Amino acid sequence: MDTESTYSGYSYYSGRSRGSHRHGERSRDRHKTRSKDTRSEKSVTINTPPAEPLLGDSAVRGEQVQDDNWGETTTAVTGTSEHSLSQEDIVRITKDLEDSVGLDCRRYFTLTLAVILGLLVFLTPLAFLVLPHLLWPEKLQSCGTACEGLFISVAFKLLILLLAVWALFFRPPRAGLPRVFVFRALLAVLVLLFVVSYWLFYGVRILDSQDENYQGIVQYAVSLVDALLFIHYLAIVLLELRQLQPYFSVCVTRSTDGEIRHYNLGQLSIQRAALAVLEHYYCDFPVHNPALLSASKSRAAKHLAGLKVYNVDGPGNNAAAGLAHSQSRAMIAAAARRRDTSHNDLYYEEAEHERRVRKRKARLVVAVEEAFTHIKRMQEEEQKKAPGDVMDPREAAQAIFPSMARALQKYLRTTKQQHCHSMESIQQHLAFCITNNMTPKAFLESYLTPGPTLQYSRDHWLARQWTLISEASVTSGLKDGTIFLLKCVDFSLVVTTKKIPYIQMSEEYIDPKSHKFVLRLQSETSV
Repeated sequence: MDTESTYSGYSYYSGRSRGSHRHGERSRDRHKTRSKDTRSEKSVTINTPPAEPLLGDSAVRGEQVQDDNWGETTTAVTGTSEHSLSQEDIVRITKDLEDSVGLDCRRYFTLTLAVILGLLVFLTPLAFLVLPHLLWPEKLQSCGTACEGLFISVAFKLLILLLAVWALFFRPPRAGLPRVFVFRALLAVLVLLFVVSYWLFYGVRILDSQDENYQGIVQYAVSLVDALLFIHYLAIVLLELRQLQPYFSVCVTRSTDGEIRHYNLGQLSIQRAALAVLEHYYCDFPVHNPALLSASKSRAAKHLAGLKVYNVDGPGNNAAAGLAHSQSRAMIAAAARRRDTSHNDLYYEEAEHERRVRKRKARLVVAVEEAFTHIKRMQEEEQKKAPGDVMDPREAAQAIFPSMARALQKYLRTTKQQHCHSMESIQQHLAFCITNNMTPKAFLESYLTPGPTLQYSRDHWLARQWTLISEASVTSGLKDGTIFLLKCVDFSLVVTTKKIPYIQMSEEYIDPKSHKFVLRLQSETSV
């Protein structure tokens, strides 16, 4: 409670007489003066270091993308112009353009180009077959049985090509990458050049001359479809099969708690490897818990706190300086002894925390088992009731949840998991366990053992956007010793790459006769 309100209340109760009221005012003024003095004595100014800005700020996000060696993979514009641009200005302008366009617009723009290219590919063979009938139908020769068979071949090959392209290319995007996928762009350019070349040949040799051999025109369309199928096979090799064989072993380390995982990857670019690491991260890494980090930091700060000694009298007074020096040495020695024994305090504190966790866990297990036993009794009683009186799993979960709520709340607070589980999510999980006739141990497994990030609701996930920081170009392939960072709001993933060594195996022949032995029994041996 505020001091002014407290003492105003005091003056109200003692304000029956004028003298007591004046005495209350004097005491209140005296207390205010004393409180002001104490406040002025205890006022401390703390200069904290500048905190690391979040990735949500657009200006800061643009600075974080730019690393120290970004100029090695960036084209710089130079010249003797009156209005010159520095490299920083170019990066800023590029980033502003990317932010103005947006990730969604860029994704839809890429999808639009892919759809246009796909329509051009599939309509080109049909156009080759239809245009002669529209432009010079009276000059065309009759199509025989072999020509009609080629029609069936073109139809089935186009159907197979349509399904293959849909299965390989038209899949939901898994992520938005900072740079274009090189192999996919090369395949798109190859298909475009291929179709344009066929159109040029078709316009020069068939349209201009108005070729009368319709069977040759159909065979020309069949050759185009065959070539497109071979390009699709090349796409499967480059996009899917090439990365299956492992070439590199990557070590992923979370910067805050040091959680480490190892994965084997194939021949991928840095941005594709980063995407693979993030896909494994959400399934393999336990959820990031900042509460545990803050607890460890406060414990370390409390045990490693030292003593500061100030020389109040100054260096002028020799006697006082000598006394202060001796006192400071004594206090420094005491602080050293305190730091020497701090590991004992840390040991006993961790032991006490483990004891408290075991105690809360035991209470939680007993409470949940009793609640599930009550559920079984309710199910046996409901089987005897009418069908309209039977409770659904949601109502049953809401009925038994209060009996275990206190024990579960204490355990989650002790283990610093209270922010990861809401009451609604716990009740949904309880109803799910009741519906599928699961045991109490199956219900408790989600709370006793920290699960991966995907186990929790999307609200507890960190920011969607990850920042890839790499000295090399993100479109270059992985190499031995490549290091890059995946930065999020509260932490970063440090990825180091090691090449899997070449394994040389040799064969050694073992003579089967070397395993044979002879057992000789003497006559004196008793059997």
